[in-house]
Amino acid sequence: MVSTRPEPLTPELLLQAYARGYFPMADSADDPGYFWVYPQRRGILPLDSFHVPRKLARTVRAGRFRITVDQDFAAVIAACAAPADHPQRRNTWINETIRHAYIQLHRLGFAHSVECWDGENLVGGLYGVKLGAAFFGESMFSRATDASKVALVHLVGRLIAGGFVLLDTQFVTPHLMQFGAIEVPREKYLDMLFDALPRRADFYGLPPDAPSDLVLQSISQTS
Repeated sequence: MVSTRPEPLTPELLLQAYARGYFPMADSADDPGYFWVYPQRRGILPLDSFHVPRKLARTVRAGRFRITVDQDFAAVIAACAAPADHPQRRNTWINETIRHAYIQLHRLGFAHSVECWDGENLVGGLYGVKLGAAFFGESMFSRATDASKVALVHLVGRLIAGGFVLLDTQFVTPHLMQFGAIEVPREKYLDMLFDALPRRADFYGLPPDAPSDLVLQSISQTS
């Protein structure tokens, strides 16, 4: 499942790895190293059958949170790396090496974030990597009820509007299963990845301040 690599984690190395189906993790926030993960079974969220629970759709439509895109990538990845109160996430696989590499990738235009704000407070969000028409979801966080879920809905609406064909979630969790996440064998995942990489997709197919109704409409047109 995993293989170790001692090389510095550069943006170039990251992009090469994603294009082959690998992604990096660290043993802990204090571990300066990293290792490559290459799962036998891969989590994906099919964009053409993404499910928005009715209660969540009402929350999205109500505009409880202000949503931004790429406004504070560094703050999002820092929040994702912070230990959480949840017993299953007392530690983190995001160390300083990984944080620095993804911030560089963001500056080059290959990594993006979606932020949820309550006033001036960042209360939720997610980040990931774009290659071709594939988006590799890396991590999300929430400091307010439903904040990360709202960020995911806005991400999916954006991906659908922009012509993406693959949303990679790495693994499947109960949190993601409610939206329709599934596991596929590595061979099938690679077929999907290699189909998506040469395609063109626009992360800004929706404007950064796209209203919630437009986001939900984008999703409903494919589900």
